[in-house]
Amino acid sequence: MQQVLLFNYFYSNKFDYYSHMNKVLLVEDDPRVASFITRGLEEHLYEVKTITKGFDAIKEVMENEYNIIILDIMLPDITGFEVCEVLRSRKIIVPILILSALDTPHEKVKGLQAGADDYLAKPFLFEELLARINAQLRRAEFSTGILDFQSYAGVEINMKEQSATRDGKELNLSSRELKLLIFFMKNREKALSRIAIAQAVWNIDFDTTSNTVDVYINYLRNKIDKNFPTPLIHTIKGTGYMLKQKSYES
Repeated sequence: MQQVLLFNYFYSNKFDYYSHMNKVLLVEDDPRVASFITRGLEEHLYEVKTITKGFDAIKEVMENEYNIIILDIMLPDITGFEVCEVLRSRKIIVPILILSALDTPHEKVKGLQAGADDYLAKPFLFEELLARINAQLRRAEFSTGILDFQSYAGVEINMKEQSATRDGKELNLSSRELKLLIFFMKNREKALSRIAIAQAVWNIDFDTTSNTVDVYINYLRNKIDKNFPTPLIHTIKGTGYMLKQKSYES
C-alpha cells in the first residue's frame, strides 16, 4: 500500500461550511486507507459510508443520495473507470473524485474522460483531499442554482432530469457535455478561454498539448447546432468560444 501522509489535527475543532451534513461514499478496498479517510472526514462532520466493490458502489449510488463519491481505481471486481462510466451513462451527476496510486498523466486523462470530476494521486495530504472535496461541493451547489440561466435562445436545461432541449428537441447530452453547456449558459455572450473551460468543467489546469476541450466543444456543437438554422457556439479566434444567439464567427 502506498503510505498515506498523516495530517495535522490543529484545526480539528474547525469545520468547513460545506462539510455540514454532507454524505460521502468512499469506494476503497484497502481497510487502512479507508479507515484513515473516514476518521479524517468524520472529524470534519462528514457522514461517510465505505464500500469495497465497484458493482456494490453502483447499486448504492442508484438507491441512495450522496454529495460526493471518493473512488479508488483498483477494485476487486471492476475498475473505478468502469464505475464512473456506468454512473455517468445513467445520468448520475454527483461529483466523483478519483483517489488512486495510478498517477501517470495517461491514467488521469482516462479518469477524467470516464466522467470523474477530479483526480488525486496517492500518497496524498489529507488537507489537499479535504480542499478538493470542498471545491467539488461548491461547484455542485453552484450548478444547482442556475434557475436564471435555464433558458436561452431556445435552449432549456432541466436540472432535475439532467437533460437539455433546443426548440423542444431532446439533445441527448452526456454528463460532461451537459456540464459544458451549463457553463456556457451561465456565461452566455461572453468569450471563454480554453483555460477557463478546462478549469470549470474538468477542474484541471489547461494543457496546451491537449485537445480535450476542443473535442468536447465539437461533441456539443454536433448536438446543439447541427440540424438547426442558427449556430449558438462560436469560435472566437485567439480566445476560445462563446455561446451567443447572434452569429459571431471570427
